[in-house]
Amino acid sequence: MTNTELLTRADVLRHGRTPFVLATVVHAERPTSAKPGDRALVLPDGTVEGFVGGACAETTVQLQGLRVLETGESLLLRITPAADTGAEEAQEPGEGLVTVANPCLSGGTLDIFLEANLPPALAYVYGHAPIARALLDVGRVLGLDARPASPGEPLPPDLDIVVVATHGRDEQTVLIEAARAGIPYIGLVASPRRGASVLAGLDLTDEQRARVHTPAGLDIGARTPAEIALSVYAEIIALRPQAPRAARPGAVPAAPRTRTEDVDPVCGMTVAITPDTLSLDRAGRRMYFCGPGCRHAFADDPFPYADA
Repeated sequence: MTNTELLTRADVLRHGRTPFVLATVVHAERPTSAKPGDRALVLPDGTVEGFVGGACAETTVQLQGLRVLETGESLLLRITPAADTGAEEAQEPGEGLVTVANPCLSGGTLDIFLEANLPPALAYVYGHAPIARALLDVGRVLGLDARPASPGEPLPPDLDIVVVATHGRDEQTVLIEAARAGIPYIGLVASPRRGASVLAGLDLTDEQRARVHTPAGLDIGARTPAEIALSVYAEIIALRPQAPRAARPGAVPAAPRTRTEDVDPVCGMTVAITPDTLSLDRAGRRMYFCGPGCRHAFADDPFPYADA
């Protein structure tokens, strides 16, 4: 895959709201098979597309890439040969820099920038009045993927925000569906009196009903549609730590919730366990390996690694 093809693939992933990490080699000290400018993508399932080095370097990029997908924070990864044959060492000498001692490398050092590409929060806005239009405009300025929606439209699994500003039209249907789906933030634009009346008539449990915020937004004395939209997003931002993305049942997380890892018994490297990770069964336990060399060594004579 050429860099042009890889960047085209990245655009497709962005359009499909699929999270990924773009790994770019920024510095290489020979001997290495990768050179500056080589790139690869790391997907949430651990798939690596592109080229940033041999099997051992790719294994490290895969593991660190999955960690970046969890944190959402980009970093500079330095992969350097281990000083000895002991276990892999990962150090964090500075913010945004991780150094990994990889005993499998042929002798060179690679610096690879891992850039997190996570889809923006997805917001559905119901209604056609000025407040609804302002909610779309302000949301997009804030970097959200704010979209107009209609009652009866299926709710995508990665939906983060639902704001209903229909002024009494089809409110209950939308609110019930959103609450039962566990959308992190649900707001109803209404007066306190009408909002309370709508809530009381919803066929929801008390816990589900409590998820609906009405009147939507913080009380900042908003008057115009733009100010009301601003108050709604201010409330969403204020509640963000309590309403993390992918917190609802059936949601698709930006990355695997629990990243499964193991240690290669031959070289001591930490590897991410994915469907494609090389492995062998030994004495009732599955052993995982960074590459074919370590797996062959273990298969030929497992006893030197029995205590690993």
